[in-house]
Amino acid sequence: MLLERIYDEDLAQASYLIGCQAKGEAIVVDARRDIAVYKDIAKANDMKIVAVTETHIHADYLSGTRELAADTGAEIYLSGEGGEDWQYRFEGKRLMDGDFIKLGNITVAAVHTPGHTPEHLSFLITDGAASDKPGFMLSGDFVFVGDLGRPDLLDEAAGGVDTRFGGAHDLFVSLKEKFLVLPDYVQVHPAHGSGSACGKALGSIPSTTVGYERNFAWWAPFLAADDEAGFVEALLDGQPDAHAYFGRMKRQNRRGPVVLGGRRPLAELAPKAVAKALAADEVGVVDTRHHLEVHTGTVAGALNIPAGSKAASYGAWAVDPEKDARPLVLLAPDSETASDMWDALIRVGIDAVEGYVTSFDGLPSYIPETLDPADLEGYDAALVLDVRNKTEHAEGHIPGSVQLSGGRVLWHTDQLPSEGKIVSYCQSGVRNSVAASALRRAGYKVIELKGSYAAWDALNSQKN
Repeated sequence: MLLERIYDEDLAQASYLIGCQAKGEAIVVDARRDIAVYKDIAKANDMKIVAVTETHIHADYLSGTRELAADTGAEIYLSGEGGEDWQYRFEGKRLMDGDFIKLGNITVAAVHTPGHTPEHLSFLITDGAASDKPGFMLSGDFVFVGDLGRPDLLDEAAGGVDTRFGGAHDLFVSLKEKFLVLPDYVQVHPAHGSGSACGKALGSIPSTTVGYERNFAWWAPFLAADDEAGFVEALLDGQPDAHAYFGRMKRQNRRGPVVLGGRRPLAELAPKAVAKALAADEVGVVDTRHHLEVHTGTVAGALNIPAGSKAASYGAWAVDPEKDARPLVLLAPDSETASDMWDALIRVGIDAVEGYVTSFDGLPSYIPETLDPADLEGYDAALVLDVRNKTEHAEGHIPGSVQLSGGRVLWHTDQLPSEGKIVSYCQSGVRNSVAASALRRAGYKVIELKGSYAAWDALNSQKN
């Protein structure tokens, strides 16, 4: 049996390819939309991808299930659990608790594990060449290493009202009846790792075992004592901010993401043509450079989405394609950076990228306004805005500042002053540059605090 984990550091998201080497067949679970990696693994192992499935309707990234099936001809399998409100709206064979998929010697059995979402499935994998008992669980957003999938996401990002309590109850039952009944040796491979907002304390180790979680997970004592009330209280306490774009992902993943098909290489565009399109407000510009470079000068109206480890997350903070369908032009140093950025953006449903330019020569320029921390006291600001997470704000913040995380601020502008200057900050400046550029694009006058909270804190520590 082949079991390959494909991990996206940006979204802290894991997908899996499982293959029967004897028959040359493979299944992919929780695929992302840039699908070349799965095809490459299958080809390298002389396998054909014959099935595609997912553990649940995802909130943090756009599923590649339809994309991969359209490209390979693979059969789609989807959860049929959770009731009418949680049914997928696109074609695929429905899996109920106890149903299974056969790939040569391998059996992939569906296990209904609600809690994170009502339709959630985990998959028990049996390698028939070695044993008639399951040895692996793909746990999706049910059980993580050292943590559990949060049950409050439907309230936070999908318009639910107090669904967290029912979800927490379901999670308690799922652990009791579907997880802890498994042998200790079963290996557990979750869909997320450290850094994901789908839980509050995910471990960075890629996998765990039933026995390890039974003995050492924070929730284990509550299950051992059958203390559901204590479990629910501990589970719901301290969950991180949920990004506002999660609601869009839920809707699109339930409906079925658009199939992109073979994407053409991104074209390098002539600055003159881009300038004309900008003047007509027909395109948007994304500056992919580091925020300190952006502060020396950028394109007027540009969003700052730095290339690299968080491009998809930051892109989803700054761009809502449901409200703004204008294609984007990337300001990037070369075609490789531009292509990688496009791959990141399509993972969160930002598909309309027109091309790229390598310089903003000939484009309207702009220098973002910044403020030195020493000048903050007494500055005429309508609002001092902290775009960090609420847990960071609680640990220390600039007095009088209002917290609204970078992943939510563009969706909650009703909480911002309609006039006057907003001084914004994060911890070191990266997230602040993303959020500030998005707010400027929306018409707000935003001044970024140089060095953000770290610089302000260092200055005031010296005073004290």
